[in-house]
Amino acid sequence: MSPACFELHRQIDGLIYRFERHTGPHGRVGFKRTDGEHWIFRHERLGWIAGHWDSDEVFGRPWDQAQVQPEAAPPEGIWVSRKGPKSYVYELIYL
Repeated sequence: MSPACFELHRQIDGLIYRFERHTGPHGRVGFKRTDGEHWIFRHERLGWIAGHWDSDEVFGRPWDQAQVQPEAAPPEGIWVSRKGPKSYVYELIYL
């Protein structure tokens, strides 16, 4: 069973981003951040990522690349992201 939503908790300052299941471009299901056009979805080659639907540009991904990633939802646990020259560590938590 896939969760309907989850949160990313930023470790450095406690900021929380909430994501909800939505249908994205081309009818594919992903998770959209509630405050903007930021998506986490399953990329056919890269697995679960935060990124753009129509490119291979990645803004975030699970830290433990060796873990098996479920098909229906991104894996819980530690995620890392980059925004320009900055990097952040998050914990993905199902609600």
